[in-house]
Amino acid sequence: MRAGSRHRFLLPAVAIAVAAVVGFGGVIGGVAAAKTKHHSHKILQLGGKWSGNYHGGTYSGSFTLNWKQSGTKLSGSLKLSNPAGTYNCTGTINGSGIHFGAVSVGAVYTGSVSNGGKSMSGNWVSPVDHGSWSATKS
Repeated sequence: MRAGSRHRFLLPAVAIAVAAVVGFGGVIGGVAAAKTKHHSHKILQLGGKWSGNYHGGTYSGSFTLNWKQSGTKLSGSLKLSNPAGTYNCTGTINGSGIHFGAVSVGAVYTGSVSNGGKSMSGNWVSPVDHGSWSATKS
């Protein structure tokens, strides 16, 4: 077989092989894409009134949260028993994780929501103390 006729035979064979690999890869890629589709998670509904307790080295007591919710954002008020006061509070929800704070006093609360959005707990930190907290939806 001459070199020229060998190239005429190999070129279509290579083209068919490349097309088969690309086509087969597309099928596999489609299957992989179908298996890795992201499912949207329902955003927990945490708006409303919450009652809880906090325990720290210096400060411990009870608190009440009154929240309004817009998507994953929370805003409202945080009323503490010790030191006594009511503060503006904002936060966010990320899956079952929660992060909120009373910016004016520098207190930051992080934790997780459980029981279908009816309870939550975690840790808090402020410039003068830190500890744990828990709350239930009223």
